[in-house]
Order: sequence, then structure tokens, then C-alpha cells
Amino acid sequence: MAARRLAGSAWLQGVALSRRCCLPGGRGERYRCCSSSTALEKTVENSEVTQEEIVLPRRKTWDKLAVLQTLASTVNRDPTAAHYMFQDDPFLIPRNAASARLFSLSKESGRNAAKYIIKQFPQYFDKTFVEPNVPCLMPEILTPQIEGLSEEALKERIHLRRVKDSVDLFDQLVQAGTPVSLETTNSLLDLLCFYGDGESTPEKEEKEDLEEPGVNASEQKAPKKQSQRGSQPFASRWRENNNAERIFKIMPERNAHSYCTMIRGMVKHGASAKAYDMYIDLLNERHKADVHTFNALITAVPYLKEMFLERWELAKVFLNHMAQQEVQPNLLTFNALLKTLRRCGGVGKSMSLLVIKEMEALDIEPSLATYDHLLFIFYKDVDSYPSGIISEVLDDVEKRSFTPQDPDDANFFATAMQACCDLKDIKLACRLNKAMEKGDNWKFLDVDRLNAYWSKFFSLLCMMEQIDVVLKWYKEMSPSVFYPTPKNILDLLQALDAANHLEVIPSVWEDMKQLGFNRRHDLLEELLSLMSREQHPHEIQLEFAKCAEDIKAAHEQTGREQAPLEWTGRALGAVAVLFSRAGRTQDAWNMIERFQQINRIPTDQVMNEFLNCAKQTNCPDEAIKLVKLAASLDLPSSQRLKSRTEKEFELSEKQKKTLESIKSDSDSSDSDSDSDSDRD
Repeated sequence: MAARRLAGSAWLQGVALSRRCCLPGGRGERYRCCSSSTALEKTVENSEVTQEEIVLPRRKTWDKLAVLQTLASTVNRDPTAAHYMFQDDPFLIPRNAASARLFSLSKESGRNAAKYIIKQFPQYFDKTFVEPNVPCLMPEILTPQIEGLSEEALKERIHLRRVKDSVDLFDQLVQAGTPVSLETTNSLLDLLCFYGDGESTPEKEEKEDLEEPGVNASEQKAPKKQSQRGSQPFASRWRENNNAERIFKIMPERNAHSYCTMIRGMVKHGASAKAYDMYIDLLNERHKADVHTFNALITAVPYLKEMFLERWELAKVFLNHMAQQEVQPNLLTFNALLKTLRRCGGVGKSMSLLVIKEMEALDIEPSLATYDHLLFIFYKDVDSYPSGIISEVLDDVEKRSFTPQDPDDANFFATAMQACCDLKDIKLACRLNKAMEKGDNWKFLDVDRLNAYWSKFFSLLCMMEQIDVVLKWYKEMSPSVFYPTPKNILDLLQALDAANHLEVIPSVWEDMKQLGFNRRHDLLEELLSLMSREQHPHEIQLEFAKCAEDIKAAHEQTGREQAPLEWTGRALGAVAVLFSRAGRTQDAWNMIERFQQINRIPTDQVMNEFLNCAKQTNCPDEAIKLVKLAASLDLPSSQRLKSRTEKEFELSEKQKKTLESIKSDSDSSDSDSDSDSDRD
């Protein structure tokens, strides 16, 4: 026991000695410590003392969101809850995709309204009672503080993005004979070319942070034919002789920045032909364009030339000019080139891969927009789908977590999922989904794109996967990830029918009511058709009858903005069959009577099912009423129904006489109603 204590104290002394030797004397310095202990020296006397270098790391700077990100990584998504953006007000949680879009737009509209109020009425927000006062957290000053005619006042208004005030003050300075520096005039041109002579709005300010001037996201889908060269009818917002052109013409001195700003503004606002002419003037003045100007010009190529080959030749001219002027291309240059190749037909397919190889040679990593343009080029024609391209793209996408670098980055996942659906390749779709969930890639999908993405993915699952997998995805996706569309519900019903899992239909019907699809004719017809097609166990038939009762209530429901749904013969017959199989005789008879209200004739299946229900519940009076109805409608099955009633029911003498009278009445009227026997 004493020996153990002695050995333990020796070990502790060694640890304490080693700690004292390793005390830091400064950051990033190296220290040497002796790792041998007293007990080890007694055991091994002649052994060499081992030396170990310890490098103390410098102080690590943590991100401001590091703690929140760590906490977020420990929480999984709740599949039963709505999207996180709708959790602020539980009473306003949307039920379907349309309501979700309206909710998100309403929140954004509220933010813009608040910004507008603060900007238009700053005098009501000039008092702050904050202690301590943190300047970076205070509201931004949006009112000009410099009065009078001076260049400093003009700079302040340009900084505050007051387009009209800046133009008015510039004109006053020119009229007063006060010279304005070239730098300030170029800043004013930047403001005018970005906003296109329109006043700045919160929407434009948010778009400015994501969009490079000269690359207009709305130009992605251009019409096939232009009315004239260099014009875009859908985006013609560049007015003739606007303030930007007027100020540019009266400038006493112009440099490359002046020309480049005008070119990018003209391309952004739909005046591609003017931008090209301005570029020719830039070359004539022996100026050099920057990379952003070339990116804008390459984007405008489809509006300058009509033939596919001519477009590619003009794009090559701009690339050659970049090489001659020693302008280094960037990622947006190649993305603009691929975006142009999307409108070059077969030339785009042959040249796009060369563009990708050139990017690799320059060590430029593609962004999601690069892959989006590539997939669009190769998957534009439905008949020629090379699945190898998308597989190679996913090989690269799976390895990375992307950050926004191009406005078109947000289109990739929707485009790739559409390609997977067209190829009917569920394995590629699952790979794409894993890549989307990696890192922060999911942030590229906004509310509209997210719902479209998951809707296509779920339709592909219903088409290609087993029903157990489909139901698992359906349970986890709705409503936490997306709101099923009517097509998704129809695909799910068809998948349940193919797998013979119709017992799940009642739960699907509850989701349909929650989504607001309980008044859609196509879904109701499909639902009733599946439930009434075959006989099921009694428990399932009772659930089906409850669904039929809800559908009946939906048809009869009226409101201030809702009209009652029109019954069809198919829907009436299905509801009557479902009530009959559940033993609800009176409800089934009420549905059969409705056939006369819509001038339709019940089918033989409806009549036979109701007779079976009357037999099951031992209601001969109901069976006789059915025979009377069949005789009054001159149905060919009336005699067969009468025979079944006589054989399968225990009738009293009065009921037998009633049945015989029905026969005599129908026989006497046969000769008078031969021409009306086929009035279906």
C-alpha cells in the first residue's frame, strides 16, 4: 500500500513538473519540455530523456454565428411542422402552395412598407432612447445632411441613391457653372444606369446585391424572334435620350469607366444594339473595357444576331478582344458565354464542353449556374437525352457546398430535377437530393422553387418507387418541406392503386381537405372511382363511407364566394355504392333519388349494390322502392331486380301484392313507352 502511494506521488510530481515546463511565454512560440518522470528515472537510469516540441496555436477567431450554427446542427427537421418561415404566427400557417406564396409575399411586402415609411417620413424616427447607444445598430440616416449647391451635396445624394434629387442637383451645378469632377459624374452615371432613370426601391436595392449590372436575370427566357436587332420587347426600359444619355453627351471628359457604365446599363435595360454601338465608340476612343462590360456584351449576343453561328462568332470576337486587351475572364464570363450558347442550337452543344475545359485550364471552379446552363443545353430536346452529362455534373456537385456567385445559381436544382424526371431516373434524383441537402445548398431554393423541386421529385417517386418508399417520403415531406399539388395527389392515388394499397385513401382524403382540394372535380372523381371499384373488408368500407359523406357535404356546401358543386352521374353512383356497402341504406337511397334531379339514370351496379344493402339490413320495403324506381325509368334490369326481390326477401302478402302491381303497371306501359326506353 505504501509502495502504491509512493509511486502515485512520484507520478503526480512528474505531471506537475511537465506542466510547469510548458507554461506559455507568448503566442505562437515553441517550447521544449521533459516528458520523463521521477519514477521512470529510477527505473531506467541510463535512458535518454525524450524531447517533444509543443506548438501553441494562435488565438482562433470564431464566427459570430458559430454558436447558433452548432446548436442548429443538433436539431433535426420536424416532419409534422410547417416551414420555419411560417412559425411566427401559427394562426396564419398556410394550407397549400398558393397560400404559402401569398404568406411569403405578404411578409416581404410588410418589410418593404416599413422601409418606405422610414424613408419617406424620417422625421418621426429621429429620437433614440437606447442605452448604451451602439452606432452600428442605429437606423441608417436616409435624409441628406448637406444643403446648398456643392459637389459634396451631390455625392451625398448619390450615396443615398436618390436618383431624381441627384439629377436635379447635377443640372443646377451645370447651370451655375460649377464644374463637377469626372469621378462624381461617373458615380451619377452608375446610379442612373443601374436604376434606369427610375427611383430606387427596396426591391431594386435587394436585387443589386445579387445581380451584376449588365446581367439581367429576366433575359433567361427570351422570345424566339425579335422585332428588330438588339431589342428585347419584354425588357425595353431604356428610354430614348434619357438622363444617362444626356449627361454622358454633355460630359467634357470621358474615360473608360464612363463608357463601361453606359454599356452595362444599356444591356441591363434592354438596349443591346445601343450597347454594341457604345462599345464601338469605346474602341474608337482607344479605351479598354473591364471584365464586367465584356460579360454584359456576351450576354447581349443573342439579341444582336439571329443566326446561331453568327451568335457564336460574335461571342468569339468579344473573347478575342478580351485577350487583346489583357482582360482576365472570371466565372461570370464563362457563365455568360454558356448562357449565350443556350440560344445557339446545335452550336451550343458542340462548344459548351470546350468552354468547361477552358474553365478547368484557368482553375476557375464552376458555380451552380454553370451546371444549370450546361444541363439546359443538353436536355433541351426531349428525344436526345444523354444521361451521362447529368451524372458527371452530379459527381462534381456532390463534392461541394456552394455559395451564391451568380443570379442564375438558384435555377440549378429545379433544372436538374426536371431532367431526372424526363429521364425517369430515380437514382439520379436521389443523388441530386442528397447534394441539395449538403451544407447550405438548400438555401438556393426559395419558396416557389422549393415547392416545384419537391413536387417533381415526389411525382418521380410515385412513378418509379415501391409504395412503402413513396409513403415514407410523403410522410416526411408534407407539409414540412412542400405542399403537394393536385398532380401530386393524383400521382399518389395512382401509385396506391397500382400497389393495391387503397386502405390508405382515407388518410389521403384528410390531407386533401387540409390542402383545400376537397372541391376539385378531377381528384374527387378519381378518389370515388378507386373506393367504389371493388369490395373491401367491412372496416375499410366504413372508412370509405365516411369519405363519401365528406364528399357529399363538399358538394352541398355553399358560402359567400362558393357555389355548390355540380353532381355527375359517375360521382353520384360511386357515393351510392359506398353508402350501400357500408350498410347505410337511407343515405344510399337519397343518393339514388338524386339521379332524377340531374336527369341521369343509375347504372346496374348502383341498383345491385343497393339491393344487396337492403338484403343485408333486411329492408324489403327499400327493395320494393328500388323496383318501382327501375320500372318508372323503364330500365332493362327492372325485371331482374323484381325477381331477386321475390327470391331473396321474405315478403308479406301486402308487399307481394305491391310487387305484383309494379309488374302489371310496367307491363301495361311497355307498349306506350317503347320509344323512350333508351333515354339515357
